[in-house]
Amino acid sequence: MVSIAWLRDDLRTADNPALLAAVHGGGAAALYVLDEESPGIRPLGAAAKWWLHHALKTLREDLEALGIPLVLLRGPAGRVVPAFVQEAGAERIFWNRRYGGPEREVDTAVKEWAAGADVQAESFQASLLHEPWTVRTGGGGPYRVFTPFWRTVSAMDFRAPLSAPERAAAPPAIPAGENLADWNLLPLHPDWAAGLAEAWTPGEEAGLSALSDFLAGPVQDYDDGRDRPAKPGTSRLSPYLRWGHVSPFQVWHELSRVRGNGPGPDVFGTEIGWREFCWHQLFHNPDLATKNLRPAFDGFPWEHPEGSGPQTPAILRGKGVPAPSESRPDELDALDALDAWKAGRTGIPLVDAGQRQLWSMGWMHNRVRMVAASFLIKNLGIHWRVGEEWFWETLVDADPASNPANWQWVAGSGADAAPFFRIFNPQTQAKRFDPDGAYIARWVPDALTPAYPEPLVDLKESRRHALEAYESIR
Repeated sequence: MVSIAWLRDDLRTADNPALLAAVHGGGAAALYVLDEESPGIRPLGAAAKWWLHHALKTLREDLEALGIPLVLLRGPAGRVVPAFVQEAGAERIFWNRRYGGPEREVDTAVKEWAAGADVQAESFQASLLHEPWTVRTGGGGPYRVFTPFWRTVSAMDFRAPLSAPERAAAPPAIPAGENLADWNLLPLHPDWAAGLAEAWTPGEEAGLSALSDFLAGPVQDYDDGRDRPAKPGTSRLSPYLRWGHVSPFQVWHELSRVRGNGPGPDVFGTEIGWREFCWHQLFHNPDLATKNLRPAFDGFPWEHPEGSGPQTPAILRGKGVPAPSESRPDELDALDALDAWKAGRTGIPLVDAGQRQLWSMGWMHNRVRMVAASFLIKNLGIHWRVGEEWFWETLVDADPASNPANWQWVAGSGADAAPFFRIFNPQTQAKRFDPDGAYIARWVPDALTPAYPEPLVDLKESRRHALEAYESIR
């Protein structure tokens, strides 16, 4: 009997119920489908593609050690998966559930096909501690405020992590897949990923090592350390959770071993809760990345510059950021301002440090993410969707739920959002959280040189304009 484990955002061998089910009782093969064609499926950004390439290479080695072949295919999963199951002569297919709207439609279609084709199909809970449809307010609707949501979810009993399957006796004979190199996931012209390779090691082993290192030390001071961008005070687990190299069940149960020694572990537990809350939002609002959760913000006069997609800004192509238009010397064109923000050339050191860190290593410290996002939305007046698209393109941990939910939180348009009038002052934030300037010195060494640009906007004046714009929709 041949069984297929259809893997998606669960690229690990341990605590993988779909993989365990496939191995149990017969020859198992793993299938990964790069689906960028099904309606509504969001194509991966460039940094995520880099991560995926290396994650699949590592996963193939891990699975081969267990006697499980990994087959790679491209195309719309609703067509590719049934065709492969039939060609392989498989009688069973298993997968771990996804929670985005288009993804659920694909999974439902495959399950309906399996029922008509006499193929056993079963899905499992693996990427969230809770199933989004199981958590409702007293009125029966989805939660829109984090605190009562997490109070409900954190009181649940979460299953213990599962072991990796034992080595199979012999791999099944199955059709060959495609070559990973032919997918062209890596940047070549130019190869801008050197910083990513220096900062990260994708894969299950590296993810579990990062979890162990974090719980052995930094978690104890997490309540304060998480806000210090110059210090190793965060877990840096976000890409490993996003790609499923580690599961939330593994994180939660390992975290329970260090609780009781100060507030750090409990504060980190709430961060796991925010990840769950973001997915709760996406499940109930599949258009989270494109539509304000608060309809009043549909009328907000944000700039949405033409040509503001995920393309590399001019300064990073070596062309420099254009100067303000001569016809409007007191203003900077919105697209030029966006390019300067992307490139870390705004003249605001903390914002620029975050943007340069992002470009270098595909990741930005969370405190600085909030500051950089607030500056784009509220000081430059550019739509949160533009920033969300850039982060989607450049983050190795670009998550379909957390990325848009967090941008909407900063914008004030989302669930349990920061009030719009909470406008992060980058100078105040730098003094408080980078008091000795170590983070800025690392990423913006030119900050005190004549080559460093003047600020794009006056922080006080741009704040006033933002609040006036907000008054117009109240």
